[in-house]
Parts: sequence; structure tokens; C-alpha cells
Amino acid sequence: MGRLTVDWRVERIVNFGPGDFCKEGLVHFGFHDPEGRLYGLEHQKHFLGFVGEDNKVEWTVAAKTVFDGVPNIRAELEFPIYIDTMSDGALVVSNFGNNRLYRIDVERMEARLFVDGSNLGIENAGNCVVDGEGCIWLNDVRGCKVWRFDPTGNPILTLGDGTPGFQSGPTGFDQARFNWIYDLRRGPDGNIYVLDSKNFAVRMIDINSRRVITLAGTGKNGYEGDGRDARSSSFGSDPKARFDGPISLSLDEDGNIYIGDRFNHVVRMIHRETGVITTIAGEHRSIDGKSNNPQVTNPLKLNLPEISSMDYHDRRLFVPTDITKSTGDLIVLRKQS
Repeated sequence: MGRLTVDWRVERIVNFGPGDFCKEGLVHFGFHDPEGRLYGLEHQKHFLGFVGEDNKVEWTVAAKTVFDGVPNIRAELEFPIYIDTMSDGALVVSNFGNNRLYRIDVERMEARLFVDGSNLGIENAGNCVVDGEGCIWLNDVRGCKVWRFDPTGNPILTLGDGTPGFQSGPTGFDQARFNWIYDLRRGPDGNIYVLDSKNFAVRMIDINSRRVITLAGTGKNGYEGDGRDARSSSFGSDPKARFDGPISLSLDEDGNIYIGDRFNHVVRMIHRETGVITTIAGEHRSIDGKSNNPQVTNPLKLNLPEISSMDYHDRRLFVPTDITKSTGDLIVLRKQS
């Protein structure tokens, strides 16, 4: 299996230790909004923090004060997993732990419950993604469903009936099935992209045609397909893991797709125009407990044991990995062309 040359380089590597939240102006698990503002999520400590221009935390969202002297917006966050900007400028944050979405009004320093997923039968709330109409999409991980809520928080669409399943060809909304969806993102084309992880596939929700289209993956695990059509590719697996399959998804401004292939220990890219998949980072092996040397510049020499919530902004792909339960690396890859 060959790897195509892709013009990327490692711009920075930040080694996060126990207790680190903001380090060198970055956070381990962070997301940039369209204006470039940086928000960090502490899944295990149950808070969201905003990092200002001086690289300091300006405010947090949590059930109680997180940092002395830092204003806190009170909300019962429990394993917050994703954040997005609503059409009116408010923020929406989803919580894997309690299946709730909160609406955050930063100007008023207020938060309110926006969606209580447990009342809707949602098993594991995943990412909350705002579309061009101001509606919010949410993936239910174990529930094998995708939900769409209107701007006031009312459910208006559900894809999947909760039964695990997979279709390799284009499928109408009423027939679509998924199997443990770990990530959900909005593309620059306005469509919604799904990491259908236990199907080892990437799928696109085409909003206008009301179809679900498989872009990558055959439904089987492995490490095949580099240099070929992504629909013939396979992704890594560990049946003993709690969350098996690829676990992280991101897109750039051109619609290229990036997959955190967790158990192959690599980042792979699907080229939008050609549909070809390639490996752009990682050695396809990992060494447990080994942090990356900040001097490494070749992406294919990186140790990527457990890739998590990737983020793309300003020609940079931010790749967080867990090294141990309390430490991790953030690798910043920069696109050169």
C-alpha cells in the first residue's frame, strides 16, 4: 500500500501535562469559530473555557467556578464534547454525559437548557453542528441516529431508527442506517458529514437531495485504500475498545475531509476533487506513553496513539492525542499548498 506525498509539515507540538488547560496559547481539546476565536473543552473536568487574545482564559462555563478570578457562566455541563456558534451569535454546547445542549449567551453571561436529550430518548449526545438555516444537528452515538433541531430547540428530523445498519450506496433519509456515530461536522458546501464509526465509513447527509451518501469505507475494518478511491478504503479497529473504529472528523475550506484513524494511529485525508484517500500523518504504529518530540517536523514520523477531537482552522489541522489518562499531545499540522 503506497502513500501519496502531501505537502504538510508539523508546525508545532505541545506536550500537555496533568493540570494543563491553556499552554503556549493553545488548548488540548479546542475548537475555533469562523472568526478564529478559540474555545477549549475539558471533558473529564466538565467545563468549557474561552481563550482570549492574551492567551489567557477569559471566562468559563461550568456548574461552579473553575479558576479563581475568572468569570463563570453557570451550566450543568457533563462531559462537554462540542461547541458551535448559533445564527444569533450565541453558543451551543453538547454534553455526552447528560445528553443536554446548552445555549450560552456570552454578552449576558447566561446559559439555559436548550435541548434535554434524555427526554427524547437520546442515549449519547455527540456533536452539535449549526447549519445554514440556523438548525442544529446532533449525533446520538449508541442510538445510531442523527437529529435535527430548529433554532428554538424543537426536533424536526431524525435519521435512523436506532437499529445499527449500513448502506454503501445513496440512501434516502427514511431508509438510512448508522452504527455508532462518533463525529459530525458541517462542510463548506453546507452538507453534514458523519463519521459512521462502527461501519468504518464516512458519509454525507445531502440536505437538498435528502440522501445519505457514503464517501469512504466498505463497512469493513483494516488499513487499505491509500492512493485509491476512498470508497474502497478501510479503517482501523479494536473490538476490545469502548469506542471501536475511527473517532475524529474534520473538513477544510475546500471540502477536503480529515479522519482520525484511531486504531491505525494515522490521520488520513480524502481529497475533495478526486475522492482519493491518503495518509498525511502518523507511523501506523504507536508507542504507549511516549510523547512526541517538539522538534519533529515530518508528519509521518509522529506517534499518534489515540487521536481524538480534531479541529481545522486557517490552513492548520489541530490533532490532539491521549498519551496517558492525564497527559497528551497537540500536534499542529500546517498545509503548505
